[in-house]
Amino acid sequence: MSAAHLWAPAGAPPTKLGRHRRLSDKAGVHVSPICLGGMSIGDKWASYGMGAMDKQSSFKLLDAFYEAGGNFIDTANNYQDESSEAFIGEWMETRGIRDQIIIATKYSTNYKRGRQDVKQHSAYVGNHMKSLHVSVEDSLKKLRTSYIDILYVHWWDWQTSVEEVMNGLHALVLAGKVLYLGISDAPSWIVSRANQYARDHGKTPFCIYQGLWSVMHRDLERDILPMVKAEGMALAPWNVLASGKIRTDEEERQRRETGEKGRTVLSPKWERTEDERKVVKVLEEVAAQVGAKTVQAVAIAYVMQKIPYVFPIVGGRKVEHLYANLEALDIVLTGEHIRKIEGAVPFRAGFPYDMIGDGTSYNVGYANAGQYDLWPEREAIRPNQQNSGNAVMPSL
Repeated sequence: MSAAHLWAPAGAPPTKLGRHRRLSDKAGVHVSPICLGGMSIGDKWASYGMGAMDKQSSFKLLDAFYEAGGNFIDTANNYQDESSEAFIGEWMETRGIRDQIIIATKYSTNYKRGRQDVKQHSAYVGNHMKSLHVSVEDSLKKLRTSYIDILYVHWWDWQTSVEEVMNGLHALVLAGKVLYLGISDAPSWIVSRANQYARDHGKTPFCIYQGLWSVMHRDLERDILPMVKAEGMALAPWNVLASGKIRTDEEERQRRETGEKGRTVLSPKWERTEDERKVVKVLEEVAAQVGAKTVQAVAIAYVMQKIPYVFPIVGGRKVEHLYANLEALDIVLTGEHIRKIEGAVPFRAGFPYDMIGDGTSYNVGYANAGQYDLWPEREAIRPNQQNSGNAVMPSL
């Protein structure tokens, strides 16, 4: 075997899901550009309107994701009353691929909810050390692993100090039970304060944030987006398809006729509002312009191409939907496309941004003092840029 063969580049992945990316400026691990959401994996939540899958269906979806090149999976201690972690753990062990998978899970939620054999539940909820300890120990057992790749604080509990949280999480990193830290559903100032405490005291900071963000829910853009950019963090938005409300008029008509309807977890009504219809109408127009087959793929591409290091969490129960969503990795959105999408429904960042701007251009204070050229910000990866990361064979 020649040296040239030894250093030959890897072959093309089966899909662009297999073109992995560095997680963030603060985390060198490489993950698939789309993260598979595990909230529907498991068989305990069908009665709650959130979907459920038996073990066979769960394994089929996980296999499809893996075979397409995916390695990034998100779950939580409480999803599907613990069966999500259990199914994923058994799948990884059965397939013998644990070390190939970047598994993210969470603590904070009472994962023993509904258990008749558990009389006292306070130890299982919140961000405190006790909750952290018991949750991680149980997650390791369910996932059938000795370590968790990414552990999230699931939501900020307002009862536990930043110091206790960061000290407890850092101890798990030192023990080798957790590799990277993330935080979900928390105010930006809490995250910045926690990371500053970590830097000041030699602890492990958060390298990824998870929160609600879609073309229909843009509140995260006020403070969270600027925060993750300033902190060098990745962003894993959930509900990027707005609980299924990113659908065309025809798709909604079909749901009404079949009785399938849609999720009602985050909204009491499964049908779209007038503003939601306006957003989808624009998504349809953009889809036609870029040659996309579905509005869902355009919606996923939107969050991926706003800023760098965005890894949308995309769930669901059907393999065909997973494959359809991968079209997002082929879509190139220009600045004009993004402005068109955002213009469908007015969004106000509010004070102080309405007054001083958001930093994407010089504000009025500068504008009346002179003419300036603004340095461009780092851009997100787009499909036509993907070849720039190919390795070059070293000289021997």
